[in-house]
Order: sequence, then C-alpha cells, then structure tokens
Amino acid sequence: HTYTHIQLTKKNRVEFKKQLLETNRVIQELTGEEVQFVRPPYGSWDKAFEKELNMIPVLWNVDPLDWRCCDAKIVKDRILEKVKENDIILLHDSYASTVTATLEIIDLLKEKGYRFVTVDELILD
Repeated sequence: HTYTHIQLTKKNRVEFKKQLLETNRVIQELTGEEVQFVRPPYGSWDKAFEKELNMIPVLWNVDPLDWRCCDAKIVKDRILEKVKENDIILLHDSYASTVTATLEIIDLLKEKGYRFVTVDELILD
C-alpha cells in the first residue's frame, strides 16, 4: 500500500516502487508471509509492477468516501445503496465511524445472504 500513502504518478514511479518494497519487507518480517496483493493508494497503478514485483493489484467497486465523512450511518447507507455480489468495498479502519458502519454492514449483508471471502478467493477463483 506504500509506506507513506503516496499516489503513483509518472514522476514518482521509482519512489512508489521503493515504498511498496519497503512496506512488503515490513509485512513479511511481521507475518512470515510474502505479500501477494497490493491496494494501491488512490487506485493508481502501473500494470508493469505486476510482473516486476510479482503482485496482484486489488481495486474496489464501492467507495463510500468514508475518509470524508465521520457519520457511520452515511457510510453504511452509501455502501448499501451500491453493493452487489462480488464487489470489493474500500474502507479505512482508522476512522471510528467506518469501524461502526462496517460492523453494521457485515450483519446486514449476512442477513441478505451475502458471504464474505478473502481477496484471494474472490480474485483467484
């Protein structure tokens, strides 16, 4: 996800790649697992990185703009209005309102028959 959440541009490709590698190193040290997936900040991605870094980008279908809003109900409503089967929802767990909304959304979507899976199950299957 990059170390400082920089957005990839044509001018900072080298720095972006360096930050991805540094982030991956830290994650691998902590988990013992090689990083396979990347959620690029702002959705900015260079397809060449997939082979260079052996990583699969994970983008999203539903963006409730939770970082702009501190109201859990608004975040929840934005998601419920848009979400459909096999969607990936972009959320930022650093906001209390997002955490609250997420817990409610999970319950509501499960009641509607949705099943939550890992990214590798969704993308690689």
